[in-house]
Amino acid sequence: MKWKEWLENWSMTTLKINPPFLEMEWKPKDEDKDAAWELYIELLTRITTQPLPKEHGDESTALDSIHSIFNLTREVIKRRGRLCIEFTKIAIVILNQKIRPFTAKWHKLMIDKAFENPTKCAEFRKELEELQKILLIYTKMLADMSGVEDLTELEKQ
Repeated sequence: MKWKEWLENWSMTTLKINPPFLEMEWKPKDEDKDAAWELYIELLTRITTQPLPKEHGDESTALDSIHSIFNLTREVIKRRGRLCIEFTKIAIVILNQKIRPFTAKWHKLMIDKAFENPTKCAEFRKELEELQKILLIYTKMLADMSGVEDLTELEKQ
């Protein structure tokens, strides 16, 4: 299977990826599977994929949790080494194109005390919900890459 086909399967064709890369074979190795599993578990159990009801949680803590995905991903890549290149390719794209714009925007606003404003808090939560939709797909992609059962729907009614 080509990278393009794998991304199409997950409706992630809006990612900006060079066309020659998309024609490369998508063939994760054991190191990719192990790296994907590690990050899959992190995403599955964080605010990245879990609801944040209005009456619960804290915007600043949620932002910190989203931001921590950068360090977690870097650590997984460093620990697993350069043999987890398929994992690294998709992880870097998601970090830079999906997570970074959100965290950059809201980190600046947080410093400017935006989370003291109920309207800004509501805006943050709305944008978080949109990011969570993308990160839920990414989490499912990681389950697929790691070759495990997808548990993202385990708790749904």
